Amino acid sequence: MILLLLVFLGGVFTIVSPCILPVLPFVFARSDRRFVTSGLPMLAGMAVTFAGIATLAAVGGAWAVRVNQYGRLFALVLLTAFAATLLSRHLADWLARPFVALGNRLVPAGPADGGIVSSLLLGAATGLLWAPCAGPILGLVLTGAAISGPNAHTTGLLFAYAAGAATSLGVAILAGGRVFAALKRSLGAGEWVRRGLGVAVLLAVVAIALGWDSSILTRLSLSGTSRLEQSLLNSIAPRREVAAAGAASGTVAGADAGADARPGATAAMTESGGAQPGPAADGKTPEPLPVEGPLPPLSGATAWLNSPALTAEGLRGKVVVVDFWTYSCINCLRALPYVKTWYQKYKDHGLVVLGVHSPEFAFEKDLDNVKKAVKELGVRYPVALDDAYAIWRGFDNHYWPAHYFIDAQGQIRAHHFGEGEYAESEQIIRRLLTEAGNTDLPPAGMDASNLTGIQAAADEVHNQSGETYIGYRRADAFRSPGGLGHDRDRNYTVPGSLSLNQWALGGRWNVDPEKGVLRTAPGKIVFRFSARDLHLVLGVGTNLKPVRFRVLLDGAAPGANHGADTDANGDGVVSDQRLYQLIRQTGPVGEHVFSIEFLDSGVQAYSFTFG
Repeated sequence: MILLLLVFLGGVFTIVSPCILPVLPFVFARSDRRFVTSGLPMLAGMAVTFAGIATLAAVGGAWAVRVNQYGRLFALVLLTAFAATLLSRHLADWLARPFVALGNRLVPAGPADGGIVSSLLLGAATGLLWAPCAGPILGLVLTGAAISGPNAHTTGLLFAYAAGAATSLGVAILAGGRVFAALKRSLGAGEWVRRGLGVAVLLAVVAIALGWDSSILTRLSLSGTSRLEQSLLNSIAPRREVAAAGAASGTVAGADAGADARPGATAAMTESGGAQPGPAADGKTPEPLPVEGPLPPLSGATAWLNSPALTAEGLRGKVVVVDFWTYSCINCLRALPYVKTWYQKYKDHGLVVLGVHSPEFAFEKDLDNVKKAVKELGVRYPVALDDAYAIWRGFDNHYWPAHYFIDAQGQIRAHHFGEGEYAESEQIIRRLLTEAGNTDLPPAGMDASNLTGIQAAADEVHNQSGETYIGYRRADAFRSPGGLGHDRDRNYTVPGSLSLNQWALGGRWNVDPEKGVLRTAPGKIVFRFSARDLHLVLGVGTNLKPVRFRVLLDGAAPGANHGADTDANGDGVVSDQRLYQLIRQTGPVGEHVFSIEFLDSGVQAYSFTFG
């Protein structure tokens, strides 16, 4: 119930997001009619249709994606006709005749204007078009669906989110109805209001058809609404309960939702203050850490690195930090130096660090790939390969990275999702070690000034670009003419211009649910972004043949703005399946056009991340 309430409130907050703008004209267009027979059916149709389509999109089948595309086209045509009825009273009367007849049959005791039926139809069309910004709460739900598959629980959460949005829109309708009624009484402006709404609806249809609803409005919404949702997540329910929804706020399992949505730099601590053992700065003793439940079994691991198989029972007497990660996750890579430091500092004082490697992409299930990554990243503590998500589900986890802190009695006492708050996390470790009787702990703290390349802290202040997937299951804002093909070779072209956070392919590619594969060289990917860093998860084909590439920034070599995996000329080579840092801006961060041209065929492109 707490989770349903939380998701419902997340939907309510949608009203303050610019992403709601495209549907407002359709909502207000009926605010001068009876709410019960017009506004309420429209909002119900919108909520049910959005929940259904979002469920299909979350499971990611190609057929479901096509249903959504055709549905959007049908909705655009329908809503254009609706706008025309607002502009022309005669056309409205002509088009209303079949609805009047149907309405009289279905609702004989109600008003004979077909209001309920036409309102439901308008709401269904609006639900097909509505693409709310994937903030932390909606990302939570959609990502859970991507990992767990379709189920009644996910659909219920999606409907709760849509119902929250419908509730706030219902209040807007009631308020709008009073405003329009006052206009009619005082100015006799009813017909002009009607026509003005018709123009607004047409403008909204044009905005949606051109993709502005998923580019400009999403950019406007990234900061404000997400912060509102994030504070709601942190204050209303413990983050571990929220995780049951199935997503994340750092890197989520499965999607800037979108949403993989990796959790970014957001975080939640279950401890108040995170103070070191003993009196706090105000002289008061810190509150005890709560007990969140026992350490789940670890028997579901498919393999172990750096250690024999560990068990929950065998870890009794030790303080344990469990780190859920995957080696192509940028958030995990930036958190990794701190986890390694905790291991080095406290391993001789009763601490065990356990890395649970839960893969996002298929290549991360390859044992040799993980072994190589663990070695190159300098991970020396035990790593459990959780390819089947058995340990993940045991913790009811949905985040990359996620840190769980277990005391010597085998009880989870705190958790943290995403990047950041490393000092608070270390203080929790120290408290649990002290509780277990360990003394003479080394000084707290870590010097992060020497972190470079991928592991340097993100520049969240200037970041306006979110994680973007190449595979059609979670692809968004793709702008090559004709859209993405599904599981077939196809020639793509790059349009003359892109808006912020839009991207395109050039050359012959085959796009499957997870990735795009270049069939014939040369080929390119172009992305308009705004962030300090740009990363791209890339791989090579089954023949493991290296692929050469060249990166350009605004049509020129990146120079000093090159990333760790390119040189000043923008040249680099894809030789492994991993995350590649391609751009790191050294000067003021702004909006740029990134392009990468692959000089050899066979490259696999998975997802963009920024920081």
